[in-house]
Amino acid sequence: MTDQRGFRPTVLDLGDVLLRPWGRALDLPGGTVPALVAAAADPVISRWNPVPAADPAAAEAYLDRCDTGWAEGRSAAFAITDATDGTLCGNVALRWTDREDGLAMIGYWLLTAARGRGIASRATTAVTHWGITTAAARRIEIAHAVGNDASCRVAERCGFPYEGTLRASYRFADGEYHDEHLHARLASDPA
Repeated sequence: MTDQRGFRPTVLDLGDVLLRPWGRALDLPGGTVPALVAAAADPVISRWNPVPAADPAAAEAYLDRCDTGWAEGRSAAFAITDATDGTLCGNVALRWTDREDGLAMIGYWLLTAARGRGIASRATTAVTHWGITTAAARRIEIAHAVGNDASCRVAERCGFPYEGTLRASYRFADGEYHDEHLHARLASDPA
């Protein structure tokens, strides 16, 4: 069953935005590396979803890890780009936490200009559906800091019910461990 549970690069078209695989082949206006470095510097992203791309070398290493994740079928990182001009709007990524058992985790972030338009919800819904239908994910989880209300709203809008609080589960950018809310969606849940 492992062969069925691999993520293969694809582009998902949501109309106004495209979900395109992160990696060396991704070509964003102004350059992919500078776009990643700018995203890593965004205060909201760096607080809740630190992107390991603080400088060009780190951004290039991140793109290499994305290529490896795709090649090995273990992670699927998508750049959310504007369908008209190709600029970066954000990220949504799905990765196996237990591939044999069909357990995956999804995360997302948006740049300031893309927030408040429903893009994170639509991208998360699309990648969740894609992971279930193409890679046989049976359970997909979202974990976010208790204080990250925007992420909580995205999880709920995407049909990921709240399941509980993970105490002191993740060290965020402030260096402190924070409690996280756990949400999950099963492949058998209604659309």
